[in-house]
Amino acid sequence: MKIKRLPEDFQVEELTDSLWGGGPYAVYRLTKRSLGTPEAIDEIARRWKTQRRRISYGGLKDKHARTIQYVSILHGARRNLSANNFELEYVGQRDQPFTPQDIASNRFKLVIRDLSNQALERALRALPEVQSAGLPNYFDDQRFGSVGVSDEFIARSWCLGDYERALWLALAEPHPDDRGDERQQKQILRDHWGRWVECKAALERSHRRSIVTYLADKPPDRPDYRGAFSRIKVDLRGLYLSAFQSHLWNRMLDKFLRSELPADRLVDVPLRMGPAPFFAELDGDTSQRLQATNLPLPSSRLHLDSGPMFDLICGVLAEFGMEMRQLRVKYPRDSFFSKGERAAAIPIRGLTCEMASDELYAGRKKMLLNFELPRGSYATVLVKRLFDVGAETPESTDTRHTPAEGAHPEAEADSAATASDQ
Repeated sequence: MKIKRLPEDFQVEELTDSLWGGGPYAVYRLTKRSLGTPEAIDEIARRWKTQRRRISYGGLKDKHARTIQYVSILHGARRNLSANNFELEYVGQRDQPFTPQDIASNRFKLVIRDLSNQALERALRALPEVQSAGLPNYFDDQRFGSVGVSDEFIARSWCLGDYERALWLALAEPHPDDRGDERQQKQILRDHWGRWVECKAALERSHRRSIVTYLADKPPDRPDYRGAFSRIKVDLRGLYLSAFQSHLWNRMLDKFLRSELPADRLVDVPLRMGPAPFFAELDGDTSQRLQATNLPLPSSRLHLDSGPMFDLICGVLAEFGMEMRQLRVKYPRDSFFSKGERAAAIPIRGLTCEMASDELYAGRKKMLLNFELPRGSYATVLVKRLFDVGAETPESTDTRHTPAEGAHPEAEADSAATASDQ
């Protein structure tokens, strides 16, 4: 099974109920192909000589796709802009910047390729179940692009004040996606860790090297790992918090579903950070109850009375040797965990399906899916539900390059300060 074989195989369109009237913010519809949202925004700022901080948007949309989203610019030009791989269409004015809260939902058009007849039949059987029961609202694998081979979360060490470990995980830990120069530069760091003058001399010029330079300028017997970690770009540090909080929330949902549903209604599906329970058929009352249940995003800012939800969060944190009071950043104070709630399960609206022969893979089939998801939910979770539940051997679905139905993993940090990422 393959997704995103072509950019047109993965199409996303933001839907909004916002109305355009008057105000200082110009609003645009951004249509892009094979380009991440941050890269498109940077190009818009460069061409129009606009300060980057004047530009805002609601969601990070995938680089490996064709996407439509909204962008606002404070005192922006009231005209269109064309480039090789994006079109910016002026649509009106508003009195506030466009933010994630302005997105009502996202409409998806997916092409799933290289399917066997068996996989296609299994997905067709699952479709009515999904339409009836909905989906567990997991953060999908793309959310965890900052997690390396150890499966340790940078933010855990950060929260616990182990700045050296956090720095090592951020700069030096191997990652499955490391290629070429990146792998080599990380190896240099691991080989010279603690010998910062030597390490600086061996590294190429980069953001990583500038952090090592800071350490090289300190007395060898008093390395300032706290100060060095604070020099990592703030958007990346936001990503680290987002990844850890998302995993904690996923573990909460895992435990919640296992406590609420009989074991014979659940099937474990492999996710990036471990297997997680998905449900198959549910009666209408149970489905509605799950979709009406919101689980809080865990952080020390939560003030919960003793009860099932408090116990659920504490139980998950205990898996990491932490208490809720420790789930905060002491330094630097420019990053924070999100505050909000997320639905335990979501409905799939407007789900339609077509089948055809796959013109790219001889003798195989393709499936064309159209559907709508709430803001912040992952289309790839639906793909896993259709093709992995009930499979003797789960299909291999590589979603590492589809962050938050957004851009590359570093870009996902932009959404770390909001309760949802689309």
